[in-house]
Amino acid sequence: MKPPDQAQGPILAIDPGRHKCGVAVVDRDGKVLHRGVSPTGEIASVAARLIDDFGVALLLVGDRTGAKNVCRALLAQVPLQPVLIDEHRSTEQARRRFLQENPRRGWRRLLPITLLTPDRPYDDYVAVLLAERYLAGISNS
Repeated sequence: MKPPDQAQGPILAIDPGRHKCGVAVVDRDGKVLHRGVSPTGEIASVAARLIDDFGVALLLVGDRTGAKNVCRALLAQVPLQPVLIDEHRSTEQARRRFLQENPRRGWRRLLPITLLTPDRPYDDYVAVLLAERYLAGISNS
């Protein structure tokens, strides 16, 4: 995976979906500056605001469910060209990370992590993973 340009600045990663999208702004060192979950219908305006607020230099979009529609909406409203990134197995990796970073409480501590379900959408964790994949690809090239 080659970087589309050598521009420095934060990365905005989007995990597209039919009803909601995970968003994350990550700096080039991998530090998460912002993350959240937004309705798909609002993703272009959310992305435009994040690009302005954080000085985003690169826009990544996961290549699976909803990618085509999200890219179309982004192209109409944001100044950056979306770059597609492989989402293979990112949801299960994000689920595992979410559960590790949000410790179980009460009786849930007794269950193995594989039997637990997150108590909120974790699409933002997927977006962080997409940015990390991109950054790992740059450092390996």
